[in-house]
Amino acid sequence: MAMATPARSPVLIALASAGALAAAFLAQYGFDLQPCILCIYQRWPYGVALGISLLALLLAGRRAPLTVLLGLCALAFMVNAGIAGYHVGIEQHWWTGTEACTGPSGEAGSVRELLAQIQATPVVRCDEVAWSLFGISMAGYNLLASLALAGFSLGMARRAGRLI
Repeated sequence: MAMATPARSPVLIALASAGALAAAFLAQYGFDLQPCILCIYQRWPYGVALGISLLALLLAGRRAPLTVLLGLCALAFMVNAGIAGYHVGIEQHWWTGTEACTGPSGEAGSVRELLAQIQATPVVRCDEVAWSLFGISMAGYNLLASLALAGFSLGMARRAGRLI
């Protein structure tokens, strides 16, 4: 297989982003692994990177926009790595997630308030690992994939910038 070039990299980024989203939706709808709120948040940067990479394909042949767009893809993947790292920390109980992750932690003043807190509690908690392979959760794999894609995108942006 030919070595990746900056001009071909938007295709690879688009395929990787679409593949990650497909895997997330397959896990949810095919295997009934319901996502927590952080799992949902981790999908957004892939959608952003997919859109940016498709824009880069539309602007094929223009080096300056390619450099910027690949840099933006790298930024989207770094944001995703941050969200995934935060999620892994919550899963490992290194820190506590927000109420959106773990449900309300305050005390209720009445039965009505307690009922409202129970109803507001998410069905899927961020601090519970729904699936893992070799001791690594989906958030952990997403962290690794996002870091790899950020490095790839940044490297391709640097190479594209040298060609200007």
